[in-house]
Amino acid sequence: MPYSRPTLLVLLALACGAIESRAQPYPSRPISMIVPFAPGAPVDTVGRLIADRMAASLGQPIVMENVSGAAGGIAVARAARAAPDGYTLSLGNISSHVLNGAISPQSFDALKDFEPVALLASNPQLIISKNALPANDLKGLIAWLKANPDKATAGTGGNGGVSHVAGLFFQKKTGTRFQFASYRGTNLAQQDLIGGQIDLLFDQVVSALVNVRAGKMRAYAVTAKVRVASAPEIPTAEEAGLSDFHMSVWNAIWVPKGTPKEIVAKLNAAAKEALAAPAVRKHLDELGLSVPPLEQQTPEALGAFHAAEVEKWWPIVKAANVKME
Repeated sequence: MPYSRPTLLVLLALACGAIESRAQPYPSRPISMIVPFAPGAPVDTVGRLIADRMAASLGQPIVMENVSGAAGGIAVARAARAAPDGYTLSLGNISSHVLNGAISPQSFDALKDFEPVALLASNPQLIISKNALPANDLKGLIAWLKANPDKATAGTGGNGGVSHVAGLFFQKKTGTRFQFASYRGTNLAQQDLIGGQIDLLFDQVVSALVNVRAGKMRAYAVTAKVRVASAPEIPTAEEAGLSDFHMSVWNAIWVPKGTPKEIVAKLNAAAKEALAAPAVRKHLDELGLSVPPLEQQTPEALGAFHAAEVEKWWPIVKAANVKME
């Protein structure tokens, strides 16, 4: 059926509009960053700091969406189902994108269902105890634990969380045995450590350093490969006598599988620019967070690192038969 001239003009305009819409440069509208924990959580703090700078570089706002629950699993599953168009970012850490999958079945595969974008800042753990524990250094702590099997109690921020897995790793590396007490967050475990109700805690530098500095609990070592800038007086576990004991709460950004490579590259460039910004670096240093070297900030480096972390931590979690609370 032949169309009238006005109708043809309308159809032509619609077609041109559709082509123009598809040809719009990325990003042409706001981007969502799905955060797997509540506002104020360490990963949320890092994400907001990086997202603000990335938004300035990309020319579009990045809207933070905090989706808590199931140790981060709900948020990661939601991000995995999103369209692979670069408008949904999955912010996460070792807990949400590694440990969670070893504890319970998930509707997603964190390695296969996402494209890596960039590794962000990381926060190592501190090995800390109550002040009354009769050990002045890490070697003394290990000796005391070996002499008193199953008598000490280590607090955790929940089964299968970073603090719990750090404790399991410590037991494996040192041949020690102690009990675990699960809390609804390591801040609550810290309160009982200070009060003497528990003996040990493996907690992030950013969370524990204030009370260590105040003399309310004792720090033996940091689980990073090098001393952290915010606490240069605390030795690494290696320096304190425990070799190859490294664990950090690293943070990273992913996008859904199938996102075009040019979009991944643009997001990666914005993330690297954010990590290099002096104001961002200063803030991260104040929080006790370390920025990875430039060669570790690529999508390929994050993909390799992510796979290595799964290979390292899953056997430890599964051997301990850790279950979701």
